[in-house]
Amino acid sequence: MINVKENEILKKLGQRLKSARIELNDPQKEFAFRIGVSIPTLYKMEQGNPSISIGTWVKALSMLGKLDDFDKLIAHRESLFERYEVLEKTKNRQRVRRQK
Repeated sequence: MINVKENEILKKLGQRLKSARIELNDPQKEFAFRIGVSIPTLYKMEQGNPSISIGTWVKALSMLGKLDDFDKLIAHRESLFERYEVLEKTKNRQRVRRQK
């Protein structure tokens, strides 16, 4: 069971999906066909229904050109060691000045 906050987030996500679809002038029937779902399923997505599979959301985001946004949800954390190595490499560089 999802809580109130999670439900609100799903509703907002559904609203953004609907807005993006409408912005592209893509009717429900055609968009539903392209992502491989029925019109009632697309309607449920746009209402923020939590029963929609994540695979369906990925397909919809792909059709909207937003798949990179989905990939950022749980992004790889930057390692402090990697950041330190990069800083050390740039710190040891010497700037070469051009003679005038």
